[in-house]
Amino acid sequence: MAATTAFPRATRIDYAETLDSRTKVIIMVGVLLGLFLSALDQTIVSTALPRIVSDLKGIELLAWVSTAYLLTNTAMVPIYGKLSDIYGRKIVLISGIIIFLISSMLCGIASSMLQLVIFRGLQGLGGAALTSTAFAVPADLYAPAERPRLQGLTMAVFGLASVVGPYLGGLLTDYLSWHWVFFVNLPVGLVALTFIVLKMPKLDSGLRPRIDYFGALFLLITVVPFLIGLTLDKTRFGWSSPLILGLFALSAFGLVIFVLIERRAPSPILPFNLFRNRVFALIIPMSVLIGAAFFAAVLFLSLYLINVLGVTATEAGTALIPLMGGMVFSSIVSAAIVQRIGRYKPFILLGLTLMALAFLWMLQLDVSTTLWTVRGQMIVLGLGLGMSMPILTLALQNAVDPMDIGAATSGRQFFQQLGQVVGSAVFGVILTGTLTTALTANLAPITAKLPPAQAALFDVSKLRNGSGGGEGAGEAVDI
Repeated sequence: MAATTAFPRATRIDYAETLDSRTKVIIMVGVLLGLFLSALDQTIVSTALPRIVSDLKGIELLAWVSTAYLLTNTAMVPIYGKLSDIYGRKIVLISGIIIFLISSMLCGIASSMLQLVIFRGLQGLGGAALTSTAFAVPADLYAPAERPRLQGLTMAVFGLASVVGPYLGGLLTDYLSWHWVFFVNLPVGLVALTFIVLKMPKLDSGLRPRIDYFGALFLLITVVPFLIGLTLDKTRFGWSSPLILGLFALSAFGLVIFVLIERRAPSPILPFNLFRNRVFALIIPMSVLIGAAFFAAVLFLSLYLINVLGVTATEAGTALIPLMGGMVFSSIVSAAIVQRIGRYKPFILLGLTLMALAFLWMLQLDVSTTLWTVRGQMIVLGLGLGMSMPILTLALQNAVDPMDIGAATSGRQFFQQLGQVVGSAVFGVILTGTLTTALTANLAPITAKLPPAQAALFDVSKLRNGSGGGEGAGEAVDI
């Protein structure tokens, strides 16, 4: 990354200069409330799923309660980002909040698992608008020198919502009902909607280029089959099954057509000229890796704590609190320092180094590891994540044209979420393969002494493949 100065030139859009500080704060509160809800709903249902299945039945659709949200949320992020560049953040935010609130209410009153899956997909459509715009709005409202603390706060809110989701979902399910996992969105969302409607100016570019409908269509054809192929239960559909291979082939076809369309489109969904920007080209692969690392830590560490250390689900949830604390602390502190010194490269490097050290430390996890050791690992990982994620967004926004901020920011978020899904699939395969090998070796002396019918009960090939996406993958391995 060639540039090390966070504020190389003023890129603030003129219409933001007319807003007073109080108005900007109110707008940001509304935006951050929306982001909180969108991030929260990626994880809040995980602890409510057993109660939901008990009530609605349809266990075969269990994983899709989470996957449907993740699919639509991930696929729509870059499309909303481009629309917000054309029509302004306000109309996209308002539309997203309305869709999110209506679908949250429908999720809460769903009377079957199929209904819930459909409404969760609709909820993901709304959540994508909230996610894609939240990281772009600070660049609209504030000059480059003022953005670091806002990006730090934005990432802190995102991290807080992601980690606190399972714990809050458990509390609501235990003390009220699973319906309130969705109903809780309504009052918070209405406050966010009120702030944005009353205080946020139109904030659009004034340009009206033709919308790239075909590009959007083939982006969906690329992303949706790919994500479905990753998240389908691999005990029913193996990696080499015709369905999975067909989905990946359709995704590859969509990608080829998408690239051809975008190279010629006057206003592409994902401008390819961004990839010629060295900062953007470096940040995208980093975002994929960070997304995979963050999701893997939250997802598979919980499995380890419960299945290996034997702690309760509540204790496993509290073990992740240091991760959240580290993220919030380092997001805010590093952003404040960057704002003061005007340099971001050292913090990106330090954040990535801390993440690497945390994962090296986590290689030492075994049956004798204590919860305090895990908490220490989560603090280091949280410090690294919180230090790198918001600064990457800041570096990206200061490196692109103001008219491309929405597309660039949503593009980074899209690839980060894609990394979450790919990471959960890859780590799930590794986990299942490792477990299968280890259990086969350890059970062989026992099963050799049993009759064939009893030995078949110990067939570890029946382990569910931990390649599902979203929170459904949180139950990927039955031990």
